Amino acid sequence: MTDWLEPQEWQAVALSLRVSTVAVLASLPFGILVAHALARWRFPGRGLLNGLVHLPLVLPPVVTGYLLLLTFGRRGTVGAFLDQFGIVFAFRWTGAALAAAIMAFPLMVRAIRLAIEAVDPRLEQAAATLGAGRGWVFLTVTLPLILPGILAGMVLAFAKAMGEFGATITFVANIPGQTQTLPSAIYAFLQVPGGEDAAARLVLIAVAIAMGAVFLSEWLARVIARRIRGA
Repeated sequence: MTDWLEPQEWQAVALSLRVSTVAVLASLPFGILVAHALARWRFPGRGLLNGLVHLPLVLPPVVTGYLLLLTFGRRGTVGAFLDQFGIVFAFRWTGAALAAAIMAFPLMVRAIRLAIEAVDPRLEQAAATLGAGRGWVFLTVTLPLILPGILAGMVLAFAKAMGEFGATITFVANIPGQTQTLPSAIYAFLQVPGGEDAAARLVLIAVAIAMGAVFLSEWLARVIARRIRGA
């Protein structure tokens, strides 16, 4: 691949893989917690939480990126505090990971929530009657059953993170080798004469990753259905 791609193209692909992997792994614990809360718990503000989780899907990505800049920029409400400890997101690859995680979060939560809702609550209630606490019931009963759903959510989130553009370029700009992800590189190559070939190569890579993610998530969905029917 390194012979087929120019160094700047390879950097963009490698950075996208790094950003997407970090985004998915960092947001996974929160995704499981929020999905479980929405699927099983009844509490005041549940509708508001559901709306906030899905907000990145309906907001223009540039708006999300601007809000991230206001919040996590060096002069932002949270960013100024974190800057005292040397933690900076704006115009860094970590900021690209943060933007990708937020944009991909709704897809992850939705896939995990559907898997949790498909689990028969009587299985969890039966374990609880044997004296198991909520945490142990979740670890020994719910988690094994929803594992394919978690993997499907991770795959969809990874694909979404790989394709994230609007929020990322607004929050961390388009700096080659530092914040230039695959979509940003495609955009940059299309802005200069003679960059069409490089853009086409990166488009092929993006399409291959997206199609692979869709096929993998569909396969995992079938695994979920078989596992739930056999439970």
